[in-house]
Amino acid sequence: MSVRYGLLALLRRGPMYGYQLRSAFEESTGGTWPLNIGQVYTTLSRLERDGFARALPGQDSQRPYEITEAGLADLEKWFTTPVSRTERPRDELTIKLALAVTTPGVNVTDVVQRQRSATMRALQEFTRMKAREHGPGDLSWRLVLDAMVFQAEAEIRWLDHCEATVLRHRPAHPTPTSPAAPDPSTQEAHSR
Repeated sequence: MSVRYGLLALLRRGPMYGYQLRSAFEESTGGTWPLNIGQVYTTLSRLERDGFARALPGQDSQRPYEITEAGLADLEKWFTTPVSRTERPRDELTIKLALAVTTPGVNVTDVVQRQRSATMRALQEFTRMKAREHGPGDLSWRLVLDAMVFQAEAEIRWLDHCEATVLRHRPAHPTPTSPAAPDPSTQEAHSR
């Protein structure tokens, strides 16, 4: 998720300090994507530089920030533009399996099974979290949790597919090694 747009969305609620923004961001996402406070202030500095947010006079060393008209327009554009699937971040698991298939000595089935077990444990934890009582204000957390459940379920289905594909493409019998060149002294003995 873009921290930039997350902070702009929070500033749309009203002016906030950096620590308030970090807390509100983590509360909205159920702590799924924790933010480093340095990341918050670096992003606020960029937003201010680009004219999307401005610092207000503060007290004690804390300065609240507010969203500008340009920030509101940029945020609106972000909300109304679909997320492109071509701009997805690299998926470490996909890369790991692609390399495992092409790296000699790697047991791809073992890699898949270990990942499936880990993903299954995560899915069980997400399901337990969903079963807990949530208040009416927890809708954003509920949506994040649902996304994590669906992603884990999809990953398990994909891992099942990967395992079946690997097994289908594995040779039934290992390729025999090339026979050693005949020993000339043995050939000579056989020809007599």
